[in-house]
Amino acid sequence: MARIVETATEPLASVDVDPVTLDLVENGLRNARYEMDEVLFRSALSPGIREQHDEFPLIADPQGRMVVGQFGLSIPDFLDGFDGDIVEGDVLMTSDPYACGAAISHANDWLVVTPIFTEGRLVGWASMFGHMSDVGGKTPCSMPTDARTIYEEGVVVPPFKLYSAGQVNEDALRIILNQVRMPDWNRADLNGLVAACRTASRRVVEMCRRFGTATYLAALQSLLDRNHDAMKALLAAVFTDGETISFTDHICDDGVGNGPYELRIALTRHGEKVHLDFTGSSPQAEGPVNYYLNENLARMFFGIYMITVADPQILWNDGFYPLIDVTIPEGSYWKPRPPAALNARNHGIGRVFDLFGGLLGQTNPALLNAAGFSSSPHFMYSGYYSGGERAGEWFQLYSIGFGGIPGRPLGDGPDGHSLWPSFVNIPCEYLESYYPLRIERCETVADTGGAGVHRGGNGVDVAYRFDEPGTIAIHDDRWLTYPWGVNGGEPGARGRKWIERADGTREVLPSKCHDVPVRPGDVLHFVTWGGGGWGDPLERDPDLVGLEIRRGLVTADGARRYGVVADDAGAVDAAATEALRGELRAGRTGPLPVFDMGPPVEELLARCEEETGLPAPKRPVWT
Repeated sequence: MARIVETATEPLASVDVDPVTLDLVENGLRNARYEMDEVLFRSALSPGIREQHDEFPLIADPQGRMVVGQFGLSIPDFLDGFDGDIVEGDVLMTSDPYACGAAISHANDWLVVTPIFTEGRLVGWASMFGHMSDVGGKTPCSMPTDARTIYEEGVVVPPFKLYSAGQVNEDALRIILNQVRMPDWNRADLNGLVAACRTASRRVVEMCRRFGTATYLAALQSLLDRNHDAMKALLAAVFTDGETISFTDHICDDGVGNGPYELRIALTRHGEKVHLDFTGSSPQAEGPVNYYLNENLARMFFGIYMITVADPQILWNDGFYPLIDVTIPEGSYWKPRPPAALNARNHGIGRVFDLFGGLLGQTNPALLNAAGFSSSPHFMYSGYYSGGERAGEWFQLYSIGFGGIPGRPLGDGPDGHSLWPSFVNIPCEYLESYYPLRIERCETVADTGGAGVHRGGNGVDVAYRFDEPGTIAIHDDRWLTYPWGVNGGEPGARGRKWIERADGTREVLPSKCHDVPVRPGDVLHFVTWGGGGWGDPLERDPDLVGLEIRRGLVTADGARRYGVVADDAGAVDAAATEALRGELRAGRTGPLPVFDMGPPVEELLARCEEETGLPAPKRPVWT
C-alpha cells in the first residue's frame, strides 16, 4: 500500500466556491489535459503516439478520483499495487495489468503516475499512459496472436519509482529498455509521458497559488458532486426501479482457434443506484483477446455514455462512481486469471461501447446507436533493409486502422473513422517516407455501411505494397459476426484481409495473425468493417442515395437495399424506385426489428469457411 509523505499537517479551511471560480478551475483543468497531449505529441518518436495519438491523460484529486481525462484509469488501484513512500518529485511507473488492478490492460501500455504537491501538501495526481510500439517478446510490436501468457508478450514492469525525489533510476530504465527492439522510441515516448504529467502538475500548482489550495480542492469536490447529482437524476429518469435489462455481443475469435466469445452485460436499478453485472459472459480466452476490465473503468465507460448523451458540455469525472455497483466474475473474459495473455484486448475495449449502446438504447430506441467500428485494429510490418545505404537497418511499423462509425439518431455514421475521437490517421506520405512500402489504395469501400434511413459508415481498404522483405502482423475482429443495425437498419459488412502475392497468387489471412512473411511486390489488402444502419432504409432520401453513388459510397446495386433504382452515374428513376419500395414493403412479414444482428452464430459457424475462406473457430467452454 502506498504511503503519502506530506510535510503540511494543518487542516485546510472549509470554503464555498462561487460559480465563476468553479468555471475557471474547470476550464483550467480542461486546458491542462489538452496541454498534456501536446507535450507528448511533440516529444514522442513512435508513430502510434506521435502521429495517431494512442495515449490517455488524467488529472485526479488527492484521493485519486479523476476530475478530467480522456480514457481514464484507476489511480486508487495503481496505488494499492505500489508498496512504499511517495514524496514530492517521485514518478511512478508500471506496465503490469495484474499488479495494478487493471489500471492498464496490457503490457504495451506504459503508465506513469506523478503526485502533485504544493507547500508540502498533496493536492492531486497527474497520470498518463501510452501504447509503446514494442515492449519485447517473441514478435515485433509485442502482440503475438498465439500468446497464451503475458510473459510471451514482452517485458512486464511492476509498479516502481522511475524517479525518486526528482532523480531518475537509470539502472532500472536501462534494464527495461534492454528488453525492447526500439529503445530510442521507448525512451522518447516515456520521457514524453513524464513531461506531460509534470506539465499538468505545474498547471495545478499554478491554480492552487492563484485561487488558494483550499478553494482549488473545494472546486474539485464541487465538480465531482455535480457529476454525482447529474448521474443520480439520469438514472432515475432512464431506468425503472427493480427492472433488469441485458444485452449480448461477441468477439469473433481469440487468435488460436476459439470463438466466438459471448460478452454479456445486465443492468438493474436499485433505488438511486444501478448494478452492472457481466455474469454470463464467456470464460477467459486461451489466446490474447482477454480484456481485464477494472471495475472503475466499467463505471467510467457507463458514465461516458450516459453523461455525454445527456449533456456533452459537462466535464465528466469520477464523481458518480458511488452510484454504480459492478460485478465481474473471476475467470471470465473480463477478469482472466494471471498470467493470461492480454495483448489483443483492444477488441474488448471497443465492444464495451457497443454493449452499453445496445443495453441503454433499449430504454429509448429513438436514441439507440447501431454497432460500429468497435475496435482499433492493428497493422504491423517489420524487417531489415536488404540493400542500399540502409542495408541491415531495422524498421518497424505499428499503426491503427479505421472503419465505419454506426448510423445514429442524428444522422449517418462517418466513413473511415476511428473508434476513439482523438485518434488520427497516419498520413500516407508519412508512411511512404519512413517505411519501405507504398500505399496503393486508401479509400472507403462502397456498400460496407449498413443500410438505413441513416447509413452506417463504410469500412476502408488500405492496400500496402511492400518494397522490402519482412513480416507483418494483424489484429482485427468482426470477420465472423456482424456489426448490427437498429430500428430496421441493416448490419454493416464484415472485415476481410488478404495478400496478392507478387507471383499472382492470393492468400486469405485470418483477422489475427503474426510473422506472416512478405516479399517485395506483395500487396496486403487491409479491409475494415462498416457500421450498422439506423432506421428503415426505405425511408432514406432517394436523391441522397443517388448522390452517394456519384461519390462512390454506394453502388447502383447497393442502392436497391434502400429500394432505390439508379444507374451507375447516380441518376435515380423515381417511378421504378416507388415501385420497388412498394414491393419491398409488401414483402415484410412483421414489424422492423429493434436489433438486426445478422444470421445466428450457429449459422455463421456452419457457413464460415464457405463465406470467409477461414476455418470456423471452436466454441469456448468453462473449465
